[in-house]
Amino acid sequence: MRTKICCTLIMKLGIVCYPTYGGSGVMATELGLAMAGKGFEVHFISYKRPVRLGGFYPNVYYHEVNSFEYPLFDFKPYDTALASKIVNICLHYQLDLLHVHYAIPHATIAHLAKEILYTKGIRLPIITTLHGTDITLVGNESSFHPVVEFSINQSDGVTAVSESLKQDTLKHFQIEKPIEVIYNFIDFSRFKKRHQLFKSQFGCENQKLILHVSNFRKVKRISDILKVFKGIHSEIRSKLVLIGDGPESTSLVDLTEELGLKDSVIFMGKQDAIEEMLDLADLFILASEHESFGLAALEAMACEVPVISTDAGGLKEVNLHGYSGYVSAVGDIESMTKNALSILADDTILNQFKKQALQQAKKFDLDVILPQYINYYQKIIDTSQQKNR
Repeated sequence: MRTKICCTLIMKLGIVCYPTYGGSGVMATELGLAMAGKGFEVHFISYKRPVRLGGFYPNVYYHEVNSFEYPLFDFKPYDTALASKIVNICLHYQLDLLHVHYAIPHATIAHLAKEILYTKGIRLPIITTLHGTDITLVGNESSFHPVVEFSINQSDGVTAVSESLKQDTLKHFQIEKPIEVIYNFIDFSRFKKRHQLFKSQFGCENQKLILHVSNFRKVKRISDILKVFKGIHSEIRSKLVLIGDGPESTSLVDLTEELGLKDSVIFMGKQDAIEEMLDLADLFILASEHESFGLAALEAMACEVPVISTDAGGLKEVNLHGYSGYVSAVGDIESMTKNALSILADDTILNQFKKQALQQAKKFDLDVILPQYINYYQKIIDTSQQKNR
């Protein structure tokens, strides 16, 4: 078998991810761009250009996966097309490592591509990063469970974005490989307080501005946020800005009217420049039932915005209770309201929490997390090479 030689300074890295607004795709793209910034050659492989991959970046390649159209197929065979694309890119560019984000179906496809390459004398190490619902929701579905478990165990390396997700994975699956916890990160060159915008743009001068960002699914429990805001609004002049869209949008608009909050809640729809919106916020609320990490909360904290959240999943690892904000049990509207008011009622306390939120966010700085990935990449490559000697 051909043994690949890798020098960290010129590592050729393939990244497979979903290209949409979800946290896994965003983190995969930001990670790849950061690696390219260190001089690595990075190849993104997906069915569409990732949303954070705009413009030109040195050392970055994008390879679009085109599915085959044929009347026999009710659905395009994307899995087969992606596996073939991975094989072709590896053969042409001689990748040192393939990093796939979100287990379904990427870990399975990566294993197939790896086996094909093996018949051609190439050993391609595979790292699978688990992001959350690929384990706790979709992956735990009985029809997917055995395939997901097998694919994770066939990976050369496995990472999870929080300790909570690692424990959930070990609970739901029989995992034979050690799982490395490498947290999601924040790029402070993008997410930082700029003080460029003004609350007057939302008609809320001399009011507190509360923000939430998500994809408006049931699991986000945005109805709880509206009820928490009603309690805040009854005590403090304030407005709530909801950024995002999704299946719950219509019912949320109806609930806003039922609660008498029509004039105090602003539905912004999907927005790209989230960091500019966070510039305005005094408080961020996240009421999720499941949250493997809580990237939205971290982005808020990086912009000096305290967070009121549930204790679901990895949120309690990101949002430090009593320091960067407060955490409460899922569905505990009374506690979340009380905690929010304790921060917002006094500007001195609010400003202290803003400073502390920033300090907590710095623990997840890109400059802190990126070396962990680089070291892990090298470890997996070295182990793979030793097996082939």
